[in-house]
Amino acid sequence: MKPMFPALLLALATLPIHAGATGTIVDTAEVEGALKRGAIVWDVRPTGAYRQGHIPGAVNIDDVTASLRNENTEDYLPLPQIERTLGAAGIDPAREVIVYGPKGSPNVYFALVTLQYLGGQSARIYHGGIDDWAAAGKPLSAETPAPHPVTLKLGVRPELLADTREVVAKLHDPSVQILDVRTPAEFRGEDIRAIRGGHIPGAIPINYLENWVDPDASARFEKKQVANKDGMNLKSADELRALYSKLDPDKETIVYCQSGVRASETATVLQEIGFKKVKVYDSSWLGYGNTLAAPAEDVSFVNVGMLQGKLGALQKRLDAMEKEMAAPKTATKP
Repeated sequence: MKPMFPALLLALATLPIHAGATGTIVDTAEVEGALKRGAIVWDVRPTGAYRQGHIPGAVNIDDVTASLRNENTEDYLPLPQIERTLGAAGIDPAREVIVYGPKGSPNVYFALVTLQYLGGQSARIYHGGIDDWAAAGKPLSAETPAPHPVTLKLGVRPELLADTREVVAKLHDPSVQILDVRTPAEFRGEDIRAIRGGHIPGAIPINYLENWVDPDASARFEKKQVANKDGMNLKSADELRALYSKLDPDKETIVYCQSGVRASETATVLQEIGFKKVKVYDSSWLGYGNTLAAPAEDVSFVNVGMLQGKLGALQKRLDAMEKEMAAPKTATKP
C-alpha cells in the first residue's frame, strides 16, 4: 500500500491560497469564526459604499488609502494622526483584526500591511471581501455600529518598509531583488505617473494582477462580460510559485508599484508562498520617479507644456458647459 502523505502534500500545495490554507488570507467561514470571537472587522471601502451594505458589526474610517496618507505624496500621515484616526474607530492593531473590501482590492492589502507595520500580529485579510460574503448569502447591514474608541500609542516595525534612500543603496546588492508590480506600460515608461516614467534598474516586472486566476477579471466584470468576480480569486500556491520562479525566496525582496498599494498585495502573496524577507517600498515610483538623482531605466518625462494645454482646453469646455447650463432657457413658440 502506497503512503498517502505525498498525495496529501500535493493536494495541499494546489489549494487556492484564498481558501484558508494559510494563516493570513482567510475565507468566509473564518470571518464568521472571527466575528464570534469578537474580532475587529474593518471595512476599508469609502463610507458611501460601506453605508450601502457591510458585514454586520464592521467598522469604517472611509477610504483607507485616503484616510491614512498625505494626498500629495501618498506617504503615511504622521503617526499621532494615524493613532487618532484608528483609535476613534476602535481599530487596535494589537487585537485580532480582519480587513476586507471589494474582492481582490489592493487597498485591503494596504490596510493589512499598515496594521503589520504598526505592530499588529493578528491582522488577517478577507480576499473575497464583500463580494464573497454576499455571494454566500450572508447578511448585510446598513447600520453604523456605535464606536468603541481606544487611545492608541503605537510603535512601528521599520523592517517591513523600504524608503528611497535604502532602495538606491541596495541597487547593486546581490542579496536583494526588486519586484515591479505595475502595468507593463508603467514599467516601460509609457504611462508616466510622476515627474518621469520608467523603472528601477534591475527590477523584475510582474503585474500584481497576475496573482489572480484571470488577470483580466476586473475589466471583464466591469464590461459585463462575466457575471461574477471569481476570476479575481488568487491562483493556487503552486501556480504562484511558478509565477515568481525567477525570484529567490531566500533573498530580501523589495516590492514596489506607484505608491505602495498594489505592492502590498503582492508582498502578502510572496510571504504566503514562503518568501523569507519581503519589504514594501512605501513611496514606490511616486517617490523614486520624483527623485531625479536616483538612477532609472526606460526614462521618459512629462511634457508639462502639452499637459497644461490639455488642462486649459478641458477647463474651457467645462466653463462653456457651466455657462450653457446657467443661461435662462427661453420658451419656444409652437
